Amino acid sequence: MAPDMGMADAAGTAGTAGTAGTAVETVRGAVYGPSGKRLDVYRPAGASGPVPTVLLWHGIGPDERDVLDPLARTAAARGLLVLVPDWRSDAADGGRAQLLESLAFVRKEAGGLGGDGESCVLAGWSAGAGAALGVALRPEAVEGWRPRAVVGLAGRYDLPARTTGTAPLADLAAGRDPGVPVHLVHGGHDPAVAAHHSRDLAEALRAAGRAVTLQEPETDHAGVIMTAYDPAADRCVPTTAEHAVAAGRTVTEVLAEAASGAS
Repeated sequence: MAPDMGMADAAGTAGTAGTAGTAVETVRGAVYGPSGKRLDVYRPAGASGPVPTVLLWHGIGPDERDVLDPLARTAAARGLLVLVPDWRSDAADGGRAQLLESLAFVRKEAGGLGGDGESCVLAGWSAGAGAALGVALRPEAVEGWRPRAVVGLAGRYDLPARTTGTAPLADLAAGRDPGVPVHLVHGGHDPAVAAHHSRDLAEALRAAGRAVTLQEPETDHAGVIMTAYDPAADRCVPTTAEHAVAAGRTVTEVLAEAASGAS
């Protein structure tokens, strides 16, 4: 670990995860910026060289990086370096500073973690999906940088992105270009964010001649990240339900293909 990563409180653990049974190393609680927020790192154990990198943003629930643990582990077992930060949608700026701080951290530090921060996939679930696409559409928000690809999971794109303050669909209508492939996955049985939101975005991107893929696994809003919503806890929790496991495999393959540059 790089000595300036603020990881004195982080604890690394190794284990196995994912369908391939690849060992996954985890480092929890890295401080990623001035806000003091933390992120978790998932990477394949024993990788012989740099591996493709994914920055994965959670949804609107404040500081819910843990809900992405099942998906992040599965993706790391597939050979990806996955970084999952906390951020707070209830911050005064809607979470913008924290989201962009986490991106700056990944661009700077992913190399020391065995990945490539300058050529990473930017992915997000629910509110995190719009935030990810917003960066590609408005690279001036991050000094002109764009990700290798964007992966949006169960997102809405008609609402202002948390990273930019403008709706991705409005930016597309105004002629803005994401400049990179956009890959969408949306549960076909999503009662929280209807799948038409991803269909609408895919249609707008295709109409503009932009590269986009859309998959709709037979699952719901929580299942697309390998979880189930627990009303008692009012949060998503890991599940082994077949539809969620299958959706997680789909998302993992999309992430891996996006990271490899496959269309």
